[in-house]
Amino acid sequence: MKIVRVEAVPFAIPYVKPLRFASGEVRTADHVLVRVHTDEGLTGTAEAPPRPFTYGETRESIVAVIDKIFEPQLLGLSALERQVVHERLDRTVGNPTAKAAIDMALWDILGQAAGMPVSGLLGGYTDRMRVTHMVGFAPAAEMVAEAERIRDVYGITTFKVKVGRRPYTEDVAACRALRTALGSEAELYIDGNRGWTAAESARALQEMADLGLTFAEELCPADDVLGRRWLVAQSPIPFIADESATRAAEVTRELLGGSATAISIKTARTGFTASQRVLHTCEGLGVEAVMGNQIDGQIGTLCSVVFGAAHRSTSRYAGELSNFLDMADDLLSEPLTIENGTLRIREGAGLGIDVDPDKLARYRQDR
Repeated sequence: MKIVRVEAVPFAIPYVKPLRFASGEVRTADHVLVRVHTDEGLTGTAEAPPRPFTYGETRESIVAVIDKIFEPQLLGLSALERQVVHERLDRTVGNPTAKAAIDMALWDILGQAAGMPVSGLLGGYTDRMRVTHMVGFAPAAEMVAEAERIRDVYGITTFKVKVGRRPYTEDVAACRALRTALGSEAELYIDGNRGWTAAESARALQEMADLGLTFAEELCPADDVLGRRWLVAQSPIPFIADESATRAAEVTRELLGGSATAISIKTARTGFTASQRVLHTCEGLGVEAVMGNQIDGQIGTLCSVVFGAAHRSTSRYAGELSNFLDMADDLLSEPLTIENGTLRIREGAGLGIDVDPDKLARYRQDR
């Protein structure tokens, strides 16, 4: 199974409505389809969703680094030589989603070659996950209406509330409105995308102490080291590190330094191999891990649910697996479906990714 080609295809699909949060706004899914081809005819597929305002990658930079640097270093290697692959990828600093997509595409090849689903190779714990839906950065009434629609249509009862605006007026009021409308059976947690200060975060958490929040995520900047430690020490709920803890070493730093008490895992930035390292670090230190979302399309979402469902620890909580609902279209021949608040993995060997060639031709940006 020698690697004979690494393909990076840029594509763009508009969102039905803009996704807004404290660190930026996204109106179009400017992503990259990554396919690794072997001499035996097996092709592994994954998706690289850039987040320029978080990791510095763009669609153009992902295509360039794969075409000009990564592909020449990987040609001729076996898909089984994953450690060699990562050794060569790691010679280049950064570029997390480009590296992650190549890693997941290789796992897809291994699953196909073995005749097994990738979730089975990773751990095989279950075949589905509960789904978290993201709401935020809109008037409270609009957020409530969206959450109620998502609950009624898809059966989703866990909601991640994007905060980071004016904490004592808009954000707290929105969370309170959601709790009132959805009732005690709904699960709520907040994500600030580093939009508040530590002092604002502490006061906001105090004002929301009666709302039964499950988690708080990245409320203040990662480089506010003392402020984050002070905040986490008094937080009544687990504090998730996300953008500040993208690798196993950063996870160890944040947890042992007292800057977090839980970790968000995103396969879009750590693939399957490094995500397992992050998860095992969390398990070894006895902290919670949740599956996050990097504004993934359906391909990336499928990768997330495959990893999350494969492990007991990540399947405990609902995963962020519904952002694709806001996209006008996608590339899969058979779209993902959320039923009764859950999303299932695909049956069959590999990841179960089947790209519709007509849709790819419609949305690709290199022709």
